[in-house]
Amino acid sequence: MWFSTKAMPSYEAILSATASLTASVILLRTIANDFIPESIKDRLFLHLHKISSSLSSQLTVVIEESDGLTANQVFHAANVYLGEKLSSSTPRIKVNKPQKEKRLQVTTDKNQEMVDVFKGVKLKWVLLSTSRNHVLKKNNKNGVLKEEIRYFELSFHKKNREMVLGSYLPYLLQKAKEIKEKNKTLKLHTVDYNGTDYWGSISLDHPASFDTMAMDPTVKTALIEDLDRFSRRREFYRRVGKAWKRGYLLYGPPGTGKSSLVAAMANYLKFDVYDLDLKEIQCNSDLRRLLIGTGNGSIIVIEDIDTSLDSAEDDKVTLSGLLNFIDGLWSSCGDERIIVFTTNHKDRLDPVLLRPGRMDMHLHMSYCTFSGFKTLASNYLRIQDHQLFGEIKGWLDKVQATPAEVAGELMKCEDPNVALRGLIKWFHNRANTEVQDGSLNI
Repeated sequence: MWFSTKAMPSYEAILSATASLTASVILLRTIANDFIPESIKDRLFLHLHKISSSLSSQLTVVIEESDGLTANQVFHAANVYLGEKLSSSTPRIKVNKPQKEKRLQVTTDKNQEMVDVFKGVKLKWVLLSTSRNHVLKKNNKNGVLKEEIRYFELSFHKKNREMVLGSYLPYLLQKAKEIKEKNKTLKLHTVDYNGTDYWGSISLDHPASFDTMAMDPTVKTALIEDLDRFSRRREFYRRVGKAWKRGYLLYGPPGTGKSSLVAAMANYLKFDVYDLDLKEIQCNSDLRRLLIGTGNGSIIVIEDIDTSLDSAEDDKVTLSGLLNFIDGLWSSCGDERIIVFTTNHKDRLDPVLLRPGRMDMHLHMSYCTFSGFKTLASNYLRIQDHQLFGEIKGWLDKVQATPAEVAGELMKCEDPNVALRGLIKWFHNRANTEVQDGSLNI
């Protein structure tokens, strides 16, 4: 068997054809940005990239935004890294200033090629997208949700495959983590069924801290020590075979600072907060998807747990589904997670919820104590002592007042004398009311 060399293209001809095709791709991309509709442009670039890659010695790594259930950390790290480092090398970038963010967010735009150099190797990045439709069923009606699927294509010479996978991408993940820590704005996430992972978010700009919390000093110290111990014990949890998570129950009457304590915990740990309203969740499978969509290093809050399950319909979240969410197999889908439950009535909770591993630490948020009052007086009036403090301590021993009620009175005037006398008058009126209805004897 023999082959005719005349019938086969020369090596130089192949290189020439490849170069011509590459130049054509670049030219088409430039024209497409100006003249081709967005819906057609994405498909066109997808096919052109596949053709050009097949005729070269380049290897292309596809990094999708998610796999449909979990977010791809490499994709999001690339978006952060490229926006911070390489945005100056591309003619088009996206700039956004979300409300209450600390700084502008610069990210890459679609179809813009960027070049990074790592250990002397050139690596080409381009962000592409496609779309797909989802059929949604809600209230016995069908709807169609169009979802954009974004992905990066990373191209480099095939001989550098091991270096890219073994060194470059881990380096990118680490640099993106450093950038995010430097620029981090805490987020408050709420359930959003229109989102790709069922979550929507806004900036969490709550000023609460442990210094400003009017709570029992012993309880506060114990909580801080427990959070510190939890944060540094990643390897311990792995060694003992447990998911790296911790559960807290905050219980007490309304107005005792349960929500503010969650914000203080988030600010202390630099964790995002996920507000999980069980009444809004349609079924146990949705609960699992919501859990998967939460990020590592986060606080998941379930408020009013005693009423959330009682009011759930039969086809919604069940106690068994919630327990699997807390400490079953699905609870291990992520690291460094804190679950905070709140209730006004601890005695109404099912005992199975209260055991360690589900609610590891129970924190009683009590009525305002004298030490809590002094914290409030320092916060609102900028005073550490006053001649009326003794009288106020006497009233606090007799009348139950929440920190929110005391703070409300102190906010009425900036003059300490006027504010404190107003608080004493409020105590007096509260006591008279309670005497009349028989709840207080003085």
